[in-house]
Amino acid sequence: MINVVIFNGGRGAGTILPALQNIENINITSIVNAYDDGKSTGEIRRFFNMLGPSDIRKVQQLMLPKNDQDYEVNDWIFEYRFPKNVSSNLIRNELIKEIHSTKKIFYGKVFKNKDTLKEIRFFLKIFLNNLQLIEKGTRHKNFNFQDCSLVNCIYAGAFIHHKRNIEFASLGIEKLFNLTGSVIPTNLENKKLVGMRKNGEMLYSEAEIVELRSNVSIDRVYLVDDYPDKKFFDKLNAEEKKSYLKYHQTYVECSSRATLAVKSADIIIYSAGTQHSSLYPTYMTRGLGRTIAENKKALKFFISNIGADYETPKYKAHNYVDGAYKYLCLSGPSNFDMKELFTHVLINKSSRQNKINYVKILTKPLNKLPLKIFIDDYESINQPGKHDGSKLAKKIISIYKKTF
Repeated sequence: MINVVIFNGGRGAGTILPALQNIENINITSIVNAYDDGKSTGEIRRFFNMLGPSDIRKVQQLMLPKNDQDYEVNDWIFEYRFPKNVSSNLIRNELIKEIHSTKKIFYGKVFKNKDTLKEIRFFLKIFLNNLQLIEKGTRHKNFNFQDCSLVNCIYAGAFIHHKRNIEFASLGIEKLFNLTGSVIPTNLENKKLVGMRKNGEMLYSEAEIVELRSNVSIDRVYLVDDYPDKKFFDKLNAEEKKSYLKYHQTYVECSSRATLAVKSADIIIYSAGTQHSSLYPTYMTRGLGRTIAENKKALKFFISNIGADYETPKYKAHNYVDGAYKYLCLSGPSNFDMKELFTHVLINKSSRQNKINYVKILTKPLNKLPLKIFIDDYESINQPGKHDGSKLAKKIISIYKKTF
């Protein structure tokens, strides 16, 4: 059995994970951070004072076993969001009716496995009971159910049930749906992600980093105990903001399951994806870089992005490696040799490479990297701008088998 650990965001491994699952004798563990605070995840975080389950949820959906008799209905559960054009009161009342039903039908969907449905209803009851108390006993009033992910609500109930531990909650969901792999949060502490652009402008939440629509690069992201008060923080100049963030940066500890998975890995993959909102916050988790470096037997593959985005508008292929290295070095008290963290780099070069939004490849800085560089066409024919997961998976496994 080959143990594969992949660092990714919610959608970042949408092509490579299914491809890896099609290869026999592979045990897959996805490690993600849970700092998402947009849309319904932000609502869940505000009311329940917890990390955001959305990226964990998105990857777990990819791991639903397709041979399960309830695969289609399970997939629907993960995909379903409450309607946007219906009042929260009506949605809440309908949800109450659904979870108190004793039938094997849930929102018109028939479950063959009644135990799965029973536990889904159990977590949703905990969610609603606690939500009612939160609305009565705190300043948070009237939870907004519109466009809220159903599984986010299930996660909130699982989080409460598992003594407010997001790692145990994710494990509970994994067992409930008999997933084909594991999705592990990087840490347990409920920290907030913010960023600062090179022009001194603040990005006051993970959602603002994701929604960034500007070619001004991000200087750095930070984890803080609470979001800075925009009304006062905007009065500081750029240097004052940077100093404040430097001294209020909190360093979270790598979760026990994530640490064990990295120690046991035969292959470690740094997936492509949005860097500042999804990947860099994971890399700076305290102890993660050291654990990766100490695993001498694993091959460590870095996959560079195909296309540029607003988070990394000026990045060339080598900048993605440099950025990951920078944030992994922030995970401990000292810098690492780059070869301790990465062994191979996969960079896409296809017939579309000359298009304006494709990441450029500069040979000279790449040649300075003390790593094995593989430049090839890893792009999907059917989905331009996205990786072909099968090409990546086959290349990685082929290199691994030739090495060992």
